[in-house]
Amino acid sequence: MTTTTGTALDALRARFGAALGTHLENHRGRLRWDAGRLAARQRERLRALLAHAAARSPFYDRRLAGVDLARFELADLVRLPVLSKQQMMAGFDGLATDRRLTRARVEQHLAASADGPSLLLDRYVCLASGGSSGRRGIFVQTIEEYAEFVASFLRPVTAPLAASGAPPAGGIPVAIVGAASPVHASGFGAAAGAGGYPLRTISAPATLPLAELVHQLNQAQPLFLQGHTTKLALLAEEQRAGRLQIAPVAVTAMGELLTDTDRVAIGAAFGVPPMNQFTCTEGLTGQSDPGGTVLTFASDMCITELVDDNNQPVPDGTPSAKVLLTNLYNYTQPLIRYELTDRFTRHPAGSGGGHLRATVDGRADDTFRYGDVALDPLVIRTVMVRTPAALEYQVHQTSRGIDVAVVASGRLDHAALADALGCGLRAAGLTDPQVRVRRVSDVARHPETGKARRFIPC
Repeated sequence: MTTTTGTALDALRARFGAALGTHLENHRGRLRWDAGRLAARQRERLRALLAHAAARSPFYDRRLAGVDLARFELADLVRLPVLSKQQMMAGFDGLATDRRLTRARVEQHLAASADGPSLLLDRYVCLASGGSSGRRGIFVQTIEEYAEFVASFLRPVTAPLAASGAPPAGGIPVAIVGAASPVHASGFGAAAGAGGYPLRTISAPATLPLAELVHQLNQAQPLFLQGHTTKLALLAEEQRAGRLQIAPVAVTAMGELLTDTDRVAIGAAFGVPPMNQFTCTEGLTGQSDPGGTVLTFASDMCITELVDDNNQPVPDGTPSAKVLLTNLYNYTQPLIRYELTDRFTRHPAGSGGGHLRATVDGRADDTFRYGDVALDPLVIRTVMVRTPAALEYQVHQTSRGIDVAVVASGRLDHAALADALGCGLRAAGLTDPQVRVRRVSDVARHPETGKARRFIPC
């Protein structure tokens, strides 16, 4: 395993900081673009993306054969085939637009970069995702493309600060309670952004023991706090107990579903209502207003189709079965109608602009299936939100029911909780369900990303 030398790391951070500063300046003006301006940009960027992919990717040269790329319209996108993660990974060598980027070479670079960020071929950021779900994906982009990705989710947070003047000396202090390893998006961002301008990131891996995490945050005193939802909920408890003593002006929950219970608890502890952020390594980003539940997605960066199981559009207000993503800024590894299993519900456009507004209703692969019975996670969430002692929980599907690990504050009535969950499962159609509730000090997390997957099917 190799590590990045100090000189190389400083150069990487300087390069990333310069690109991020430029992109943030350009991005803030897009926050209130109307639907017409967004559509014009999407059309322009989509045509350029398709032309680049057809010219440089054998995979897309075949897929786009016979398509009039110069006259391609947004409405024509539905005629292109859907791209699954399995297809993307199997065809990676032909899909990337730089012939030097092979799956084997990228995997080799990822394996050598577990402890420190580095660029492949002095140009490319390589990231991995899906470790917690078992469906691994690898994603490559130039460092400039990665900086634009970061700018797309930082722009709503940094815009108010930018309006009041220049960043504070040394950069804006941002604590990222996320991935430990830079092969994952939050881990790379935390390591690359530590250079000081326009951000000074403080890496606080979610995999650290809670007491050590609290110590690091007390030392850093971040202005912005961003972290996995389940970890923020635990930090909120530490703040209420007085062991954590920070005063962030903004708190952002990411990576995991933000429940109403978590939203209230986090907001009360830190004195600011949390923002909810959706970010996927594939490039889609969205963020709510402080305390809000509806996310505004960066439609200038990605085209997002909300579809049913047959890839047909769903009406506004109807939860989708999945999302089809077309990334408009990553020309290195084009993702055109790429399938995400996240379930979105579209909301009416806001007064501020034409960007997609939607709530995220979890992932389709969170559903537990018992023969003909499909158990929606909402059945379990409904019971857990009525259990004040449960700070955090993780549910494993078993052959005839569920096994629930609970991190609790105070007394937890195991029998009452198991009974309530059993009633919910029976109402959902599961005959004679078996429910086990056990108290734990922490739930299992992915060793690199720090994410805790809430629902784990068999």
